[in-house]
Amino acid sequence: MDVDVAVEALIPYPLEVVASYAGDPGNAPEWYANIVSVRWRTPPPVAVGSRVEFEARFLGRRLRYTYEVVELQPGARLVMRTADGPFPMETTYTWEPAPGGTRMGLRNRGAPSGFGKVAAPLMARAMTSAMTKDLARLTERLRER
Repeated sequence: MDVDVAVEALIPYPLEVVASYAGDPGNAPEWYANIVSVRWRTPPPVAVGSRVEFEARFLGRRLRYTYEVVELQPGARLVMRTADGPFPMETTYTWEPAPGGTRMGLRNRGAPSGFGKVAAPLMARAMTSAMTKDLARLTERLRER
C-alpha cells in the first residue's frame, strides 16, 4: 500500500458508547468532516459482508466509493475495504478501554493510482490532519448526545 496513515485518540467515553457510535457507518457524516453522505447497499446494522456507499470531498475532489465490512469484532475492531471506488482503500477502527475512556485508533491505507500515486506524500499528510480532526469531532459529537 502506498499510503498508510494511523492516528489514535483518547475519547472520554465508555468503550460501548464510542464503539457503537463510531462503528455505525450511518453516523460517519456527523463526525467525518470529509464525508458528505452515506448510503447502505445492504440492510443495517453493520456486519461482516455489509456494503456501504460513501460520498466524500478530499483535496478538492468529490469521491464516491463502496466499502465492504471484512472484519468485525464488536467493541474491539472494524475493518472495511473498498469494493468499488477510485482506488483500493482499507479503513480500520480499533477500540480499547483506557484510563479516562476509550483509546480509539483509526487507520487508512490504500494504493492510489494516477495523480494520487504522484501525490501520495501530500495525500498522507492531508489524511493525517483530517483523521486527527475527525477523532476530535467524534468526541464533540458524543458530548452533544
